[in-house]
Amino acid sequence: MDYFSMGGYAAYVWPSYGIAALVLIGLLVNSWTGARRREAEVARLRELGADIRRPGETAGGGR
Repeated sequence: MDYFSMGGYAAYVWPSYGIAALVLIGLLVNSWTGARRREAEVARLRELGADIRRPGETAGGGR
């Protein structure tokens, strides 16, 4: 039980862990939804027949 009291600093340590966990979860959700949005956009552009390669790229992959 001494571990969980963190030497009297538990009121500062545990909320810090909680806030860090919430930030990391928020970043994960944001990254995941952004990636899904981009994948949907690429799929939509491919259906329209758009060339989605970056400028300067060739069809063969070489330069």
